[in-house]
Amino acid sequence: MREYSVPASYTVPDDVSMADSVFTYAQDTPSWVPFQRRSGSAFVDVTAKQFAEEVAAAAKGLMASGIEFGDRVAILSATRYEWVVLDYAIWTAGACTVSIYETSAADQASWILEDSATKLLIVETNDHRERVKEVTEKAEALRETLVIDGGAVDELVTRGRSVSDEDLHARRRQVTASSAATLIYTSGTTGRPKGVQLTHGNFYAETSATQVALHDQMTEGKRTLLFLPMAHVFARAVSFGAFEAKVTVAHTSDTTTLVEQFAEFQPDFILSVPRVFEKVYNSAKQKAHDGGKGKIFDQAAEVAIEWSKAQDAGGAGLGLKLKHALFDKLVYSKLRAALGGRCQSALSGGGPLGARLGHFFRGIGVPVREGYGLTETSAAVTVNTTDKQRIGSVGRPLEGHAVKIAEDGEVLVKGPVVFSGYWHNDKATEESIRDGWFHTGDIGSLDDEGFLSITGRKKEIIVTAGGKNVAPAGLEDAIRSHPLVSQCLVVGDAKPFIGALITLDPEALPGWLERHGLDKDTQASELTTNSDLVAEIDAAVASANSKVSNAEQIKKYTILPGDFTIESGELTPTMKLKRNVILESHAKEVSEIYG
Repeated sequence: MREYSVPASYTVPDDVSMADSVFTYAQDTPSWVPFQRRSGSAFVDVTAKQFAEEVAAAAKGLMASGIEFGDRVAILSATRYEWVVLDYAIWTAGACTVSIYETSAADQASWILEDSATKLLIVETNDHRERVKEVTEKAEALRETLVIDGGAVDELVTRGRSVSDEDLHARRRQVTASSAATLIYTSGTTGRPKGVQLTHGNFYAETSATQVALHDQMTEGKRTLLFLPMAHVFARAVSFGAFEAKVTVAHTSDTTTLVEQFAEFQPDFILSVPRVFEKVYNSAKQKAHDGGKGKIFDQAAEVAIEWSKAQDAGGAGLGLKLKHALFDKLVYSKLRAALGGRCQSALSGGGPLGARLGHFFRGIGVPVREGYGLTETSAAVTVNTTDKQRIGSVGRPLEGHAVKIAEDGEVLVKGPVVFSGYWHNDKATEESIRDGWFHTGDIGSLDDEGFLSITGRKKEIIVTAGGKNVAPAGLEDAIRSHPLVSQCLVVGDAKPFIGALITLDPEALPGWLERHGLDKDTQASELTTNSDLVAEIDAAVASANSKVSNAEQIKKYTILPGDFTIESGELTPTMKLKRNVILESHAKEVSEIYG
């Protein structure tokens, strides 16, 4: 077995609480601005002193509401400033935050509330409250539901006026590194979600290690706009790390106006999941082709990729440098401007980015630092650092952590960011943590310098009727890189050949319809047999097939009339495919591929 470890330059104090910094900053640097929050049409400053006062007041309200040390308080909300206030307030009150996606169905919320024995639920809107009303009435431990838009924070502040500062901080000081900070339920691409319990020590290690690894991003004076779901461990971990490193953060859940918000807020770095980076690239390409500048964009993209690859092989030659400089003025500068003009880098997690996209973004001047982790590892356990990057990999272990590849190719990890077990599920814990190593369920490889590459999920490996093992992720990523494609699910388990279900990107269709002289109101369902469109999808499939052996190639595919969505339950909130759900809902289409 290949193994690689990196020593730590930090230690995790036994008495650490992630809420400590709130009050340290308020005392030492009260005028520092950790957050900017939306007020009307502008972002306004929130100082460290103001933030600590809001956190303390809300925490007192939780205590006055009967929340005891170790109790669970759930938040069901989109990403917004109040999420952070409530998260730190829950910790200050010695309680544990249970995160619930705002897109969660009622039965999902029901399971989380019942399994966690949540005492207080805070939802964002009245619509959320109505959606889970029947659930909350049945949850035995749940005492109350508050609504953020209905004045939940103000209500807590009012209730907490009877609680003294002495009582508040006495409660806060009960927290130790081993105290539960959060319960995050796995998105459940297969099976019922499990509650992952992460401690204050887990998050302290995560923030300490990522500050070392990403010292050019996680540093005082930088700014980032957080738009990923706060219920996801990736967004939470970066939020905590930014706060500890004195990075100013703003929040938004409106992803339809990100370009406008980037222009206004001007982040120094952004974080997102691979699908968003794919969409940025595909949208830019589609817009260029729709405007008659497709050839220029395609040439610029190839030069960016070639230039980036050259950085790993001694640097670009004079000719390549000149072409890169020309396209920087014509194309790359406009792409950077769309990210606000100050964005120098990005973080990617939650799935594989792919080497081509990695080289493209580095080539345009916005290197994407790809990392790897799971909810069970408090977000990143490996990352491409400021100083050591290998595009196509997910980086090296964070300081204080180790990665090992098992005999069957499974990735095993160890270190202080790794959780200690699933909530009230000893069987699942024993299955996943063996001999001190967490078994991730991912298949990967390590090179001699410790760079980890992920090739797929162990449970998602397809075994054809001929006995060929096929990792679907690479094929799916390659096909999704086409601007017309939204999603792709590779199938073929126990079948004679590999097939695929492909969906179209509704944002790319208007421009395509115009270029082909078709009515702008033509629906995707009417295009699944259009010869021109099918020819483009054929080319995307052929390109993906060229990267694998004959036995792994897609021999037949179906274009579906509709897209996979979070609302349909076919995608997780971070845009991962729920294979079992899709295979069940599209069993007929899969059957027809092999009919």
